Formats: sequence, C-alpha cells, structure tokens
Amino acid sequence: MNSKITKGKATVRDYMTRRLTTFTPGMDIHQAIKLLLNKRVSGGPVLNETGAIVGVLSIKDCLQIAFDSSYHQQPGGTVEEFMSETVETIDAGTDIVEAADIFLKSPYRRFPVIEGRTLVGQISRYDILRALKNLW
Repeated sequence: MNSKITKGKATVRDYMTRRLTTFTPGMDIHQAIKLLLNKRVSGGPVLNETGAIVGVLSIKDCLQIAFDSSYHQQPGGTVEEFMSETVETIDAGTDIVEAADIFLKSPYRRFPVIEGRTLVGQISRYDILRALKNLW
C-alpha cells in the first residue's frame, strides 16, 4: 500500500488508471468505437502528434454516429469530428476528498490526470468511490 494512503493522505495518483485507451484526432470514428467496445471503456483522451490532450472521446459522443451509420447508412468520419473539445483535467497530486468534491460538482464521469503538462492517467467516479471506501 502506498505510504500516502497509510498516512491518511490519499491522492488521485494513488487511484488513477495508468493504462489508458487513447485516440488520435485523425483516427476513423468506427475504428475508435470498436476500440471502446473491445476495451470495455467508456471513453478516453484524444492526443495530438506531440502527445498533448486536444479532446476526449466518450461513448456518448459516439452514439449519434453509430445511430446514423446503422439506421441511415451514413458514412463516418474522424474522431476529431465527434470528440468533445472541452477538456477538464485533474492534477495527480489532488487530495482524493477534493477530487470527490470536483466529481460531485461536475457532469463528467472521468478526468484525464496530468502532472505538469503531461498526461499520466485517468480517474473515474468508480476510482473515487473505491478510494473513499478505503478511507472509512
């Protein structure tokens, strides 16, 4: 167990997922949807060629294109056309209780986790609930 958790000071870093499913803006949206489904994840960050976060792609973003492709036989497009460009992040050193408060005030189910300007992971509502349970 991490020493920070033992001392009662759990942070986002202690509970974040480090193995991420990521996308690129030019990736075919149908390929991205298959990746989401195969990996059984609800979304992930979209990274440009330098590794900077330029968006987030979620299952919610993919529902319209999946419907249009299935029902109307319309072609797809790229991840960039369907991703959410508004990206809110959370710092890896954020206290887990503060992170819980951020989630309670936000409609987002997950946040990319950064350290400085570097993407280091992702934290979800599930991760926060697991962390709070461990603090009881």
